[in-house]
Amino acid sequence: MSEYKVTVLGAGLAGSEAALWLASQGVQVTLYEQKPVRYSCAHTSEGFAELICSNSLKAERLDSASGLLKAEMRLMGSRLLDAAETARVAAGGALAVDRDQFSAEVTRMVEAEPNITVIREPMETISEDAPILVATGPLTDGSLAEAIAALTGDEKLNFYDAVAPIVTAESLNYDKVFAASRYDRGEADYLNCPFNKAEYEEFHAALVGAERAPVHDFDKPAAEGNVPQKDGGLTVYEGCMPIEVMAGRGADTMRYGPLRPVGLKDPNTGHRPWANVQLRAENKERTLYNIVGFQTNLKFGEQKRVFSMIPGLENAEFVRYGVMHRNTFLNSPHVLTDGLNLREHPNVYFAGQITGFEGYMESAACGLLAARSLYARLTGKQWVAPPMDTMCGALVRYITSPNKDFQPMGANMGILPPLENRPRDKRERYLAVANRAVASFETWEEARKNG
Repeated sequence: MSEYKVTVLGAGLAGSEAALWLASQGVQVTLYEQKPVRYSCAHTSEGFAELICSNSLKAERLDSASGLLKAEMRLMGSRLLDAAETARVAAGGALAVDRDQFSAEVTRMVEAEPNITVIREPMETISEDAPILVATGPLTDGSLAEAIAALTGDEKLNFYDAVAPIVTAESLNYDKVFAASRYDRGEADYLNCPFNKAEYEEFHAALVGAERAPVHDFDKPAAEGNVPQKDGGLTVYEGCMPIEVMAGRGADTMRYGPLRPVGLKDPNTGHRPWANVQLRAENKERTLYNIVGFQTNLKFGEQKRVFSMIPGLENAEFVRYGVMHRNTFLNSPHVLTDGLNLREHPNVYFAGQITGFEGYMESAACGLLAARSLYARLTGKQWVAPPMDTMCGALVRYITSPNKDFQPMGANMGILPPLENRPRDKRERYLAVANRAVASFETWEEARKNG
């Protein structure tokens, strides 16, 4: 029996993937899963790796961000991708699964592994006496959330996710968008999208009439801080009000809020815009931009339709749509190393959506990365994160780099460094980026095995 022992909390996608990989290395894994003793407000099945919102694991083609992520996961020996193949259902170019069959196959894999001991009861404390990997997901609450907050600091744990859409810099129309700070104070840190009166009125009408996403029970947080109001079933706080709710309060409400044009001059007209949307850089490379103040509960298709009416965003590529839902996640740039363990408590590792890896496959990939990092610690080897030109490496870099407005992020081509010689065709460009990433990842994985 191996001398190495690890505790894993949570048998979701990240926890299951991590436990299976560690067990394959001979590590004795104790896997805690609270179901069926206790269920979160979103889960209903006793099975592991339960999919909640969708049965789609997104695209498979290599020239897509999701496809590239899967290619890197296969190089790491992902067992969950094997389970997905077993449970696959027809979905064109996407990988979609029978949810029940997928969960049953992952559960079978875990329970059949002799190096994994499953304990079906909640774990409400975190011991640092031996390495522990926390993969309890975005609905972590109760005593365990309090234990995590005690380790990271209360201000480093977020319980409500109000996220504005993110677009790629290369998809913006710079004939309309201009860089400027209000009253020319400081550097031109923002890009500006100026409306004239007619454009704004048309946009306002479309926004007020746009279709909103349904609200789940687990997306209705308890009232804390300022007094919440109900709007369409969603608990709304003044500090993170959906842009469509603000628009519904009157035609000029946004113009005196996040779309205020004061202190700006449109270089194309020489005058102050009627209204103005600002874009803030989402990463140091300025390849991604956040639409400031546009927290929203609109359906994704409606976001694409309505927000593309913003001047300069006519052909914008959205790498993330806005969401407003309950979500527990670390302020990872402040508390995590690139090995996915706490800076101040190095025996405590985190994996999955609680770190800011957003999405099903992203969560599983994070489990694989955290497991490898933890194993390096067990065996006395130095951990080196994947290169930043890989999808896994770029995601790790994103969640651990300084970011005062940190929000979770899923796989997207915008977080990868650009090519030196960039093909004009987008699909050719993405394929070239993906091929570079796969080659880089293969080199990294080989070095890790031999290190």
